[in-house]
Amino acid sequence: MNDPLSPQSNDSQKRLLVALLLSFAITAGWMFLFPPPPATPGAEDGGVAAAGPQDAGTQQAQAALPPSGEATPPTSGTPTEATPPPPARKVDLTRKEAVYQFSSQGAGLTSAVLQGVKMREQGSLSVAQGFQLLVGKEVPPAPQMNLAQPVPNQPLPLSVTIEGSSPLPANVSYAVEEKTGGAGLDSVTFTGRQGPWEVVKVFQWPNEGFEMLYTIQVKNISGQPQNGELQVHYSRAIDPNFEHAPSFFGGVGNLSRSSCQVDDKLHNMNPGDDKPEDTKGNISFFGINQQYFVSALYPLDGPRPGHCILTATPTARQATAAFPLSVAAGETMTLRLGGYLGPKDPDLMASVPGTELVQAANLNAQNTFRPALTDTVDFGIWAVICKLLLTIMKFFHGLTGNWGVAIILLTVVVKMVLLPLTYRSMVSMEEVKKLQPRMEEIRKKYADNREQQNLEIMKLYQEAKVNPLGGCLPLLIQMPVWIALFTALRNSFDLYGEPFFGPIWRDLTYKDPTYLLPLALGVSMIITQKMQPQMMDATQAKIMTWFVPGIFTLTLLQYPAGLSLYIFTNNILSIAQQYGLRKWLDRNKPQTGGGTPAVVAAGGKRK
Repeated sequence: MNDPLSPQSNDSQKRLLVALLLSFAITAGWMFLFPPPPATPGAEDGGVAAAGPQDAGTQQAQAALPPSGEATPPTSGTPTEATPPPPARKVDLTRKEAVYQFSSQGAGLTSAVLQGVKMREQGSLSVAQGFQLLVGKEVPPAPQMNLAQPVPNQPLPLSVTIEGSSPLPANVSYAVEEKTGGAGLDSVTFTGRQGPWEVVKVFQWPNEGFEMLYTIQVKNISGQPQNGELQVHYSRAIDPNFEHAPSFFGGVGNLSRSSCQVDDKLHNMNPGDDKPEDTKGNISFFGINQQYFVSALYPLDGPRPGHCILTATPTARQATAAFPLSVAAGETMTLRLGGYLGPKDPDLMASVPGTELVQAANLNAQNTFRPALTDTVDFGIWAVICKLLLTIMKFFHGLTGNWGVAIILLTVVVKMVLLPLTYRSMVSMEEVKKLQPRMEEIRKKYADNREQQNLEIMKLYQEAKVNPLGGCLPLLIQMPVWIALFTALRNSFDLYGEPFFGPIWRDLTYKDPTYLLPLALGVSMIITQKMQPQMMDATQAKIMTWFVPGIFTLTLLQYPAGLSLYIFTNNILSIAQQYGLRKWLDRNKPQTGGGTPAVVAAGGKRK
């Protein structure tokens, strides 16, 4: 590689600069000698003018054609000035749980902002902000969760397109009609026409909840049968700077995935996958699946044949459901969809569609299709343990009203369940400790024969009826509990955004921003290790006492505060438990005779 300060590099840079200047001069001279004709409004894109920027950070690349009632007649060859489309109208719908904003251009959502203390993005706190909270200063809360952030130059969420010989674009301009209290639900109706199509979209909402009723009517207003494919879109723009994937060695993450359940199998597409996924079958629901929130649409009349197209890039997630469309002249095809835009609360999702939506759609309550939205809560292989832990914590939360206290009480319950095993473990470690002198003799005797050394030590264990791994058993049993609790914190909306005592741990699913809790956990782990009987040489003992707790603490720095709280409480209980059991064992130590140390079996009886 050439030095950038070398003469060769300077010559290259000079030549590049001269080339750029010459190109600029030639372009300027051409524009001066041959100026372009003045632009006619709507001349580009076949009479489609460019639309202005959309709210909620999106732009539409093309403006919609105005509703005309019929297809635009062909021109006679003489250029005429196109009529500019009317400006896009914004429709705001405010409810207790959310504030929706629609655009008449595309009849789709430009924002869906959830309301409430827990309905927020998971905020990121710096160390300085964490200590500001510790001393009582205010820190701005995270923004409210917006489940409909349009992707630039892509169809709006809830917009429709028609593919085929007579296509309908996503940016058609719709007329708007709002109604209050129709069929017990507030509603807004969008009507758009282009080519042979008239599309009527009706959105209805119950008084409470996160559901909607979405009816799409596609009428063929031409004199010929029309065939094609009706596509319903849902998308969400993503800022990569504020999204990260969950990791077992990191935070819980806030990753959004494009999702679709086809033939009872949930397909999730993560950003970074090579190409869009296109899956054919019976579609149960589709949308965007985030860590603690979901945006899902589902056919009200049950799974519908079609195919799902999923796309996931670092800046966008898109899910499109496509259904066959065949409409005779003058006929109308109707597609009824239910929608749920809200938190991944298992109780709320299990009741979708709700009673008001069922009544408004004139459905039979007994035979109503209920999409398996709870499948979006993925506990993986730890599902059984996660659900058990959540059940116990919900019980304690019902008693105390605090999820942090519920985690502490869960730790106490697990500790009590493992008490017999812990007792046997301590007895086993004490007996292994008594065997240390004889083990040292064996190591010296067979210093040059490691295989024989191990055989003699195992023989010694068998004669003494001692399990050398007995001290590790409680820890091995605790590991699945830790992993399951971490998984629950990473997926359960019940725990999301829930605080502990004081202003500092205001979200148990987020890390401790001051790192005080993980550091206290590390100190308690060192104390626990030092209180245990040392069954190894000095070097190994130092590693177990200092190095292992240090690595464990560094690993937990980015873990949820709820997990650190559980392990810290477990360590404090272990210290008290070891102290009490040690005192009990000393008082009940069997008297020995002769020169052979007494050996107590796992059950504590003298042999």
